[in-house]
Amino acid sequence: MPLHEGPGTPDERLLSVNPFFGEANPVAGMTEAPPKHRLPDAPLPPSTAYQLVHDELMLDGNSRLNLATFVTTWMEPQAGVLMGECRDKNMIDKDEYPRTAELERRCVAMLADLWNAPDPSAAVGCSTTGSSEACMLAGMALKRRWSKRNPAPGARPNLVMGINVQVCWDKFCNFWEVEPRLVPMEGDRFHLDPQAAAALCDENTIGVVGILGSTFDGSYEPITELCAALDELQERTGLDIPVHVDGASGAMVAPFLDPELMWDFRLPRVASINTSGHKYGLVYPGVGWALWRDKEALPEELVFRVNYLGGDMPTFALNFSRPGAQVVAQYYTFLRLGREGYRAVQQSTRDVALSLAERVEALGDFRLLTRGDQLPVFAFTTGQDVTAYDVFDVSRRLRESGWLVPAYTFPPNREDLSVLRVVCRNGFSADLAELFVEDLRRLLPELRRQSHPLTRDKEAATGFHH
Repeated sequence: MPLHEGPGTPDERLLSVNPFFGEANPVAGMTEAPPKHRLPDAPLPPSTAYQLVHDELMLDGNSRLNLATFVTTWMEPQAGVLMGECRDKNMIDKDEYPRTAELERRCVAMLADLWNAPDPSAAVGCSTTGSSEACMLAGMALKRRWSKRNPAPGARPNLVMGINVQVCWDKFCNFWEVEPRLVPMEGDRFHLDPQAAAALCDENTIGVVGILGSTFDGSYEPITELCAALDELQERTGLDIPVHVDGASGAMVAPFLDPELMWDFRLPRVASINTSGHKYGLVYPGVGWALWRDKEALPEELVFRVNYLGGDMPTFALNFSRPGAQVVAQYYTFLRLGREGYRAVQQSTRDVALSLAERVEALGDFRLLTRGDQLPVFAFTTGQDVTAYDVFDVSRRLRESGWLVPAYTFPPNREDLSVLRVVCRNGFSADLAELFVEDLRRLLPELRRQSHPLTRDKEAATGFHH
């Protein structure tokens, strides 16, 4: 019966639809869906508006079970309180919020020290909304430095990188009119080859991007070998090509778990580094960081200056207004964990990845490409003898149990290879890993009984996530 028909007053008829769910005032209750494509005519009580939005969001996936994302999905309650206290502060208003600006400055100094800048006090950097913005800034600095040393009219700049780079680098090249020169995958090499990268460089190369660790399989690119190849190129040709390290994830893992690995400012050719505070920096999204080894690596004309405590505060960012909450949360996490705390968290995460990869391999149906011994990330594909199902079937069936595991094909020249990837993060415990293996093991008998893979349209399967 429509709500406008039947006995009783309108209030009584609304109450009869659902007498126990919604506002005490039945007229304001959730008895009708609100308009979705225009503003409602009248306001709703705050609890009603909250309930409507809350209930719709219940249909989202559970972020803790999202093994596709690198983004932090758990923080301590105290960090959440601090973020709530700072969500109304505009990060760019450094003269209005000088203490927030000071915390940003301290974070930059801590990262410069962590990444072994020759003189941490001379390193320059800034917070960003994430690694994508940080990469844009690093690319802009590389292009400006190239243009100053290469004033030839009509010359087109190029940027050398592996085909496995995150899409933000494609965006940079598109937006700033830079030719991307991509080193393809070959055989079992799934990231950049140093010699191949050096061979693509010429007088119009603004820089080479090295990835610490690839989102495709979690492996570190050989930054030391890349720098050595470019050193040899300079000896032969005189070309001095800088390196930017995209350390979106690995720059907050390697310093704690692989301290002997040379990838950072200890290598003189590394001009800049970025990372995502909201990945293995252990902060909720979105915050990133971009650092340059010294002032010479960041052209002065790209830096804007604002009044800060009566002095001079440099700023270099694409975004303007953004909340200071994530920067404050980053500083909290640096203070809270320190070096030993970060080492313990990242080691625990790597241990979970190593153990989980080993148990997936032991199921017998899968072949590991990586084992989680660099980034706490591993990729695997179906074994050579598995013909009844493919990785897209596995991804689809795991989603039925709440697990979000991406399945995707590799880029040229390995488009024949389709894999699943598992990202282990802080909060993905050994207990959750056990539940994951149990669900995967339970699905295998049904998958083995299939006559052929059911997911023919691979583009409709779970997408690839950075």
